[in-house]
Amino acid sequence: MNLKNYLWYFKKAIPERICDDIVKYGHQLQDKAATTGFDSDKKRQIKDVRKKRKSDIVWMSSRWIYREIQPYIRLANINAGWNFQWDYSEACQFTKYKKGQYYDWHRDSFDRPYQRESNDPTHGKIRKLSVTVTLSDPKNYKGGELEFDLRDRDPNKKSTHIKCTEILSKGSLVVFPSFVWHRVRPVKSGERNSLVIWNLGYPFQ
Repeated sequence: MNLKNYLWYFKKAIPERICDDIVKYGHQLQDKAATTGFDSDKKRQIKDVRKKRKSDIVWMSSRWIYREIQPYIRLANINAGWNFQWDYSEACQFTKYKKGQYYDWHRDSFDRPYQRESNDPTHGKIRKLSVTVTLSDPKNYKGGELEFDLRDRDPNKKSTHIKCTEILSKGSLVVFPSFVWHRVRPVKSGERNSLVIWNLGYPFQ
């Protein structure tokens, strides 16, 4: 899919007090080691998750979080010219990246729509838009850079990696199509907290 814009940023969009509330809430919940789904290119499940991803996560579904972030997803969808049809947001993933933790190259979308009970709001839908919110002050950690690989923009280029420096500030966020490749570099010191939400709709026609 050829796009004019692969990413859309909002700098310092979420108030710091809201970021602090999310972090406080996230640290109160029981976390667990993050896992990953299927390697869609090789059609097999990742056996050694630690080679792909190392971080701790908790799941959140509080409406006040969605109310803060969903308007920016809708605005990015319009401003970037995507105009993707979506109508459901999955649970928010609060992630803690500590020293040595990371998430290697991946896409958020899968090859097939969710196959669940017919009354499940996710049944038959795919991830269309992803959002990552920066919750930490960049002074409190080093490393942990969010990077994108726009490998389908110009296949003749050897490297299409870009660092998402626009969202380093606390409360900043980036919205992007869920099929775009991205990664989080290893954290060198401190702790990087972020919030991710995947937004679903029926498959592209």
